[in-house]
Amino acid sequence: MAVTPGANFSAPSLSKPKAAVGSLSSLIFLVGCLALIWGITNVTQGAASDSFLDFETDLLKFKTFSRANTVAMLDRASAQGLSACDIDAQRALLFLEIPLADAALRSGASEEFERRSRSLELRARQTLACAPRDSLVWLILFGLEIEHGDLGEHTFELLKTSYDTSPNEAWLSMRRISVAIPVVLGAPELLQRMIFSEFQGLIKNRMVEIPARIFSKAHAPIQALLRSQILELDPRCQKLFYDALAELPHT
Repeated sequence: MAVTPGANFSAPSLSKPKAAVGSLSSLIFLVGCLALIWGITNVTQGAASDSFLDFETDLLKFKTFSRANTVAMLDRASAQGLSACDIDAQRALLFLEIPLADAALRSGASEEFERRSRSLELRARQTLACAPRDSLVWLILFGLEIEHGDLGEHTFELLKTSYDTSPNEAWLSMRRISVAIPVVLGAPELLQRMIFSEFQGLIKNRMVEIPARIFSKAHAPIQALLRSQILELDPRCQKLFYDALAELPHT
């Protein structure tokens, strides 16, 4: 059953998380490439939205923030009662809470994990009520479903909706393949083609570092499928990709 942007949709099933399926670590790749400690300054109520606009820009540049400052920012936003239709602010807050949920899962703090997951789901649903074509938020809902071990039809419809509402934006594509490729084997055939096409598209556009990182961390069956996609590219693109792969630090 397709998920139509703007229509009512069922909430992610917040069942017991299944770490074997994956963790929000792949989704955290949206946030987690550069380390930065960001000091929160006092912001007046009227300037809060502008503050979050700047903050979202930092997040979309892959900057990360300290836990203490992250919690403080979330508390500040709650106290200020920011509008659900302030999309830039809501995106920033979604990005902030994702690593807190992941940290709770990794540490076994199940109650905090469920609380953070429910908070993320509610914020995402409220945001989509104002911006039903926000591809990033559909992607975050997809990530939440994966986190709870759900790889059913509804989960992949969330990902498909993200593609349908924004198929060709590189900034989103880099984040989307980070979430989608680890579970690509469970996706319907049409969606698999969309995921692999996005992977190829980034390489064609010389954005090879993130595809290379994803490839390096993928399991062998997925790597084999990705190699077949790389072989379809012209030799110049193949060389760019494998050069980027060779430059990755070996752990």
